[in-house]
Amino acid sequence: MGTHRRPKPPSRTRIASLGIAAGAVSLLPTQSQAAPEPTVEEVRKRVEKLYEEAEGPTEAYNGIREKQKTLETAVDGAQDRLARKQQEINELRAKMGPLAAAQYRGGGLDPSVQLFLSSDPESFLEQAELLGRTGDRQSDALKAMQSLQRELAQERATASQSLKDLQELRVEAAAKKNLVQEKLRQARTLLNNLTAQQRAAVQAAQDKDDAASGTSDSTATYNGPASGRAKTALDFAYAQLGKPYEWGSTGPNSYDCSGLTGAAWRAAGVSLPRTVVQQYNATPKVARADLQPGDIIYWYNNSQHNGMYVGNGKAIHAPRTGKNIEIADVDSMPFYAASRP
Repeated sequence: MGTHRRPKPPSRTRIASLGIAAGAVSLLPTQSQAAPEPTVEEVRKRVEKLYEEAEGPTEAYNGIREKQKTLETAVDGAQDRLARKQQEINELRAKMGPLAAAQYRGGGLDPSVQLFLSSDPESFLEQAELLGRTGDRQSDALKAMQSLQRELAQERATASQSLKDLQELRVEAAAKKNLVQEKLRQARTLLNNLTAQQRAAVQAAQDKDDAASGTSDSTATYNGPASGRAKTALDFAYAQLGKPYEWGSTGPNSYDCSGLTGAAWRAAGVSLPRTVVQQYNATPKVARADLQPGDIIYWYNNSQHNGMYVGNGKAIHAPRTGKNIEIADVDSMPFYAASRP
């Protein structure tokens, strides 16, 4: 009979190695642990959320751009004034040259000595009087020069500060622009990762929601009860139905939300500021129960999104990237406030 040997127990090192290996295996992802693929509806909601999140920085960007335009005008004005002041100083210097030369020719002698040495005292006295007047003119010219130089220094300081502020605004605008573009990039990536069939399902779901809420971007003519300037503003807005939303745009081929409301009321002779929050702050508020066609409606808050009330619980607005100017239910988004230009 062969001998039977008991197997050697594993060493401590071996046990440790086996334990580490087992632990490592347990940490490896398995099919059951993998994150489930988002459904088409989840993707659609995420895309909508990203578009919504892009609106805040879009309006902030619009506000910064308005400040930037104002500051650019101020800088241009300051530079023009600097050039004019410098020209005045140059002309004054040119005039002061002959005055200084006349004083130099006098030799700087004491007038009584010059009178004693003069062969023609009467002629000297006439020249002395002329020199006196020349000295007075030179003194006045020097004072004018000093005043212009002070003004020039102040203009330079103002222009320098304006240029610094302008550069800061440009940096801020670029940051907001990048934020908007990043939100839109994320939305495009989500949609591009879907199959053609899934993208069609997303669009079908959106169309279904639009139909359920009565949303439409089809060409139409306003035929409601508005009159006067409100009707003119709504006529303009209705003429834009079906045109694409484009962030930062004020027309005529595309608009963002406040770009549309501003353009519509401008067509009616009313000048509104550029952004949602500026339009909110610049116009009297009205209660929802008192809404009239033409009133501006604000959704979410006072700075994110707006449109115009058209009557019967509907509003016209430029919704978001990827959609066209449309008529939608006032309650399709959280109502915040309303104002009347």
